[in-house]
Amino acid sequence: MSKRVLLLGGGPAHLQVLQALAQQPLAGADVALVTPFARQVHADMVPGVVAGHCHLDDCSITLPPLAAAARVHFIEGGVVGLDAAARRVSLTDGRQVDYDLLSLDTGTAMNRDCIPGARGLGLFTQPTEHFVRLLDGLWDLAERRVLDVVVLGADKHAVELALALARRLSGRGEERARVALVTGGAEPLTGCSPGVMQRGLAALARQRITVFRDSCCALEPGAVVLGSGARVACDAPVLAMSGEPPPWLHGSGLALDEQGLVVTGATLQSQSHPEVLAVRDRARQAGAVLTLNLRGLVGAGPLHAYEPPARTLDFISTGDRGAILSWGGWSAQGRWVGWWKDRRDRAFVGRYRAAPDSGFSRSAGTPA
Repeated sequence: MSKRVLLLGGGPAHLQVLQALAQQPLAGADVALVTPFARQVHADMVPGVVAGHCHLDDCSITLPPLAAAARVHFIEGGVVGLDAAARRVSLTDGRQVDYDLLSLDTGTAMNRDCIPGARGLGLFTQPTEHFVRLLDGLWDLAERRVLDVVVLGADKHAVELALALARRLSGRGEERARVALVTGGAEPLTGCSPGVMQRGLAALARQRITVFRDSCCALEPGAVVLGSGARVACDAPVLAMSGEPPPWLHGSGLALDEQGLVVTGATLQSQSHPEVLAVRDRARQAGAVLTLNLRGLVGAGPLHAYEPPARTLDFISTGDRGAILSWGGWSAQGRWVGWWKDRRDRAFVGRYRAAPDSGFSRSAGTPA
């Protein structure tokens, strides 16, 4: 009897799994992919879309053809519950999907009620697929009057968005917006190397982005209320804070750490439920090991340990077609870095573009 394998989420590790299964099916398994969106938007390219340097289609991956090429059932639906004891996932439309093996690559979610007034007034950057749909309305509003835009967040994604918005709305001479960044009290790019932080602060200053090292305690029509009591004029609050683990993990029965993430061992298996594998933080490097271990668990074969890389190459776009590069404690900046980032991002998306014959590209950047 075939084992029921469920891939939950369309993250980068699961994209690698689909590509591997298209080349070699998972024998002895009936595989399904559940994700709320048929189109996956590559989040690293969203600042380029916001700045106007690339189109949404350039950074979109259509999942159903990839699933079909991998002989995987595609199920479009959001998750509202996971019962690890019963091995069952509940979807928003009432459907339930049972499994023998479960793989999680869902990423994080944003709490709509994290700040009073945010649910009704905020532009949430997650899910990315929802956020990009709101941009046309923002551009239309900027055509009618000068806007006050406030980005809430301090990490690289918040800084990238603030720079991209400033470039798109006021970077070509005519001021169409005043952009501010509210960091929650931290320094922008906290956690990055000192060199990257300095480069990021200089980029924010060049784009005349006002930085408030303060918390946001409420959103009101026309204003962001800071923890100090100050009120910052705001027509469009963009919530770009770090997300949280999906709420359905709580009560799932899976062992979770203090952050609410699934506790896993070296083989990516849940420490409480070994039939569940989970990728933390949507690590794209984990896809190969995840595929091997799915094959091992289905066929009673060997399992492999995943070793996260000691350091990774990271990029922060600066809105002007340039970018900041980070490698350990070393950093660089310029148009050439932006070219490198763009080429790398397009290669990633191109790798999963559907080809007419097999559903997959055979090269890193272009369809076969």
